[in-house]
Amino acid sequence: MFQAHLVQLLTLTAMEPPAIVEANALRDEKVKVLRAVCPITHSVRGQYRGYREEPGVDPNSRTPTYALLKVWVDNWRWRDVPFYLRSGKRLGQKVTEITVQFRHVPHLMFPLPPGRELTPNLLSLRLQPDEGTTLRFEAKEPGAGMRPRSAEMGFRYAEAFGPHILPDAYERLLLDAMQGDAALFARSDEIELSWSLMDPVLAHWQEPSAPPLRIYEPGSWGPDEAEVDQ
Repeated sequence: MFQAHLVQLLTLTAMEPPAIVEANALRDEKVKVLRAVCPITHSVRGQYRGYREEPGVDPNSRTPTYALLKVWVDNWRWRDVPFYLRSGKRLGQKVTEITVQFRHVPHLMFPLPPGRELTPNLLSLRLQPDEGTTLRFEAKEPGAGMRPRSAEMGFRYAEAFGPHILPDAYERLLLDAMQGDAALFARSDEIELSWSLMDPVLAHWQEPSAPPLRIYEPGSWGPDEAEVDQ
């Protein structure tokens, strides 16, 4: 599930716009992204505290319940931009979300108070639950001086169009299948490329040199080692 779901989100985030609105054109662009992904060498795997006490679980289980992968897409648009794919169980919230962090500008026009740094702007696309978009940006506090403060603008489908307006994921897929629209379905070369990226990671996790299994608390956001500087 980690492989299929998050790699799909990676390709949809990093792909170029297709030339036409057609299934194969869309899937061609997704495959281009996967062909540009570098071999994955950085990962964090974890297990929530208490997992081994769950019914039916081996008391010595080394099965990860959390994983983070750092991915590089080696093309002209995304060179030197890291992508972090993460998924886990018993985290602080059950949510599927894409967050884009904007780069700092090379030069600030306005001076900041000593010791103060600008918080990066973020664009968050929430896929489920409570589908919508949030933009976090820096706004100047009213008055003299230059004191920035984070502010948010948000859009929620439920607020704009009413609850239950979006179809269930499988409802949409079944309808597309009946209509012969393959845009949301992975093509065979895309699946093979996805596994060619993930298989070495899974194999490495079985080796003696694999990263240690990090324990994290239920209700947290994963192991401390998976924290990413903002």
